[in-house]
Amino acid sequence: MDIGAEKCLLGADLTNTNYTLKTEFEMRFIIYGAGGVGGTIGAELFLAGEQVVLIARGDHLKAIQANGLRYETPRRQESLAIPAVGHPGDIAFTEGDVVILTMKAQHTLGALEDLRAAAGDRIPVICCQNGVANEAMALRRFRHVYAMAVYLPGESLEPGVVRCHSANKIGILDAGVYPSGVDDLIAGVAERLEAANIVSVPTADTMAWKYCKLVLNTSNAIDAACKPDIDTKPLRERLHAEAFACYDAAGISYYRLDEMRERRGDLMKNGKINGAGRAGGSSWQSLQNGRPDNEVDFLNGEIVLLGRLHGVPTPANAAMQNLMTRMSRDGTPPRSYDMADIDALIAAEE
Repeated sequence: MDIGAEKCLLGADLTNTNYTLKTEFEMRFIIYGAGGVGGTIGAELFLAGEQVVLIARGDHLKAIQANGLRYETPRRQESLAIPAVGHPGDIAFTEGDVVILTMKAQHTLGALEDLRAAAGDRIPVICCQNGVANEAMALRRFRHVYAMAVYLPGESLEPGVVRCHSANKIGILDAGVYPSGVDDLIAGVAERLEAANIVSVPTADTMAWKYCKLVLNTSNAIDAACKPDIDTKPLRERLHAEAFACYDAAGISYYRLDEMRERRGDLMKNGKINGAGRAGGSSWQSLQNGRPDNEVDFLNGEIVLLGRLHGVPTPANAAMQNLMTRMSRDGTPPRSYDMADIDALIAAEE
């Protein structure tokens, strides 16, 4: 495929922003944020024969445009000639396009503004992201918004390369209408994901699953900040307990962690790529890649927000939020802190 020629086609003038939901039409998937999660989803859909366009940035975009997306799993390693652009304005949107947002939450607002300017407000937008704030941001700007719970161990540590260490199903991406419900479009998306080795079930109460996943994601900061081989279980349990206490105080519906483990079952298994397992989660990757920002304000920070709104103390989540913010700002290497450091930070929040 001539990727340069394909980019010229994608950059044609926008002529149609009038979207209507139909039950049967050919879909094209716009993966907005082609990192570990988005790149994996895009690669699997592309391999299943779906039309896919990636939106990426910087050196990652340049490498994809020059050499294709290098996609690596325990079962395959190959370069895929997936069309990639740097901005929604480079795409001629048409009826049948579906946008899957896969950037981190701190980048969502700007991405939504760029998308609305390029595609109008009728294009379906699926928030395939950690945290629970993205959907509301999208619904302020778009008519058709969907929530998608993310369980997918993607990794992006070098330009043009995406890895996923799942050795069975690539991921679990249950989804539904935001704030609740299902419709024919999300059913069609789920059907296509299922055909692409991704578990996806149309789910009316997807946000309850996303709130459960958020509890797990409060531990991302532990993986990013704490030294290896120390006992972090008490900290993890405290982060989780604060989150559930906030949910109860706020009257938020959620699934329990044991229910999430049951949902996962044996669908996904961790594997190795060239003898190596996954290096770290998304927050660790941000620090490792030297990013000046991270998603902590939408993970631990979401729990801190709920606690402040409903009078629930959240010193552990506040401490990890502030620590991750400082590490990103100062360029502190990941996994630099021991438990005595963390305990002191929590005590200062109490």
